[in-house]
Amino acid sequence: MKKLFIIKYAELNTKKDNIGMFLRTLKDNISKKLSKYQAEISFDKGRMFVKTHESDFHDVLKELQKVFGIHEIEVGYELENHNMETISNALIEIIKESEFHTFKVETKRSYKDYPMTSLEISKYLGGVILKNKEGIIVDVHHPEVTFFIEIRRDRAYIYFERYVGLGGYPVGTLGKGLLMLSGGIDSPVAGYLTMKRGVKLEAIYFESPPHTSVEAKNKVLRLAEILGEYGSEVKVHVIPFTQIQEAIYKSIPHDYMVTIMRRMMYRIAEKIAHQNRCKILVNGESIGQVASQTLSSMSVINEVVKIPVIRPVACFDKLEIMDLAHKIGTYVTSILPYEDCCTIFVPTHPVINPEHEKCVEYEALIPYEELILEAIKNEEVVSLSKEQSDYSEYL
Repeated sequence: MKKLFIIKYAELNTKKDNIGMFLRTLKDNISKKLSKYQAEISFDKGRMFVKTHESDFHDVLKELQKVFGIHEIEVGYELENHNMETISNALIEIIKESEFHTFKVETKRSYKDYPMTSLEISKYLGGVILKNKEGIIVDVHHPEVTFFIEIRRDRAYIYFERYVGLGGYPVGTLGKGLLMLSGGIDSPVAGYLTMKRGVKLEAIYFESPPHTSVEAKNKVLRLAEILGEYGSEVKVHVIPFTQIQEAIYKSIPHDYMVTIMRRMMYRIAEKIAHQNRCKILVNGESIGQVASQTLSSMSVINEVVKIPVIRPVACFDKLEIMDLAHKIGTYVTSILPYEDCCTIFVPTHPVINPEHEKCVEYEALIPYEELILEAIKNEEVVSLSKEQSDYSEYL
């Protein structure tokens, strides 16, 4: 009887003809996640199995709970054959170490030639449990413990410890996107939700020294590092934005500064995305949250690019976004008091219904195409991997 993790896919089972690609990617992602452990991973269309040293089980479980594409994780036992005597003896050993008063048995047979039906197996094994543990009863509606039995062609599995996974698709199965990552609460949550749909992310950050500090930059790198715990290596494109931002401040009417600034960011992000084969831009815009996120503002800002822009938190309220930030571990870093370039030079009364014609008129006042090319030319690319230092030490 070998203890192991049994992984269930759920949504991946809808993929039919190309499920193999999804499962191979999931296996690869798990292998990278468990690289520091001795883990053996196998799979078929129904389940994935992870075997490792029992002393590592707690740590491995925590790692598996951060892998997208996993619906549920079972801690179970693999039996060398599926005869009833072997299963019964294994159950007797398991219940010796378990405390419960009510239980039920559920059986699934992927091996349909087995001589007993699922219901017959459940009834038989329920009887075995009742005979070998005192003071317990069967409760098919609200049991304290459910013993799950899976019968396969050449072996059987028993499990009763279940843990919820993140769901979604394995990161990397649905292309790559570029996340517009600021130091706030919203954009890391947007990145997390995009990764959940199988999209591998790179990130872009606009810095404006000396108006923004190195702590603000390191804060963003730390957020990228946290997001990387749910996927793979994170690459951050750091764009020097000072010249563009100062030109806007000096030449553009102040009520339009934020709108023009966002249009510049979009133009730069689109170019960086194309250079790095990213199919979409991703950001943390939430409808109506600030002046640049009214429908009118988003429409005028969005018109400067052709690449699709995904806004995963567009219809979330702030409390919902904050709850998710707490859940994924980005909130504490996001609220550190270091300003990014989106929060400096903010006018008292920014326009909430900007006009296309005025944007074009005001942008003509600065050599923005030249400034954009210069900013991209001087980008800094930072690749973050688990082996690197935790940026929190600089915050």
